[in-house]
Amino acid sequence: MLDYILNGILWVLALYGLFEIIKTIIYTYTYTNLKADGIYVIIAAKNQERKIEGFLRSILFRIIYGKEENIKDVIVVDLNSTDETEKILEKLSNDYDEIKIANWRECKELIDSIDEVK
Repeated sequence: MLDYILNGILWVLALYGLFEIIKTIIYTYTYTNLKADGIYVIIAAKNQERKIEGFLRSILFRIIYGKEENIKDVIVVDLNSTDETEKILEKLSNDYDEIKIANWRECKELIDSIDEVK
């Protein structure tokens, strides 16, 4: 009986998550000003101080040296990290114009502000 209840709860949570993802995609597609002639990479990170700098530098290398000419900006959303992730992101965003950092509340505003391709 307990197994049946737990499975039911898990299925309800899974369906709720799926509906939230679909709703977010529809909202982003309908109400944002993204242009179709570029790629904007949005990365969500939490407590990744050991990995985030190398990961972002590998993406930047491909953007700067022309291997990924379609990527316009990399938007990194910090999910309230408790380690040094946010400081690393701030340093990289100060060093490279292609990196923008935001929190979840700012993410929608940042996407809306992208109204022309660089």
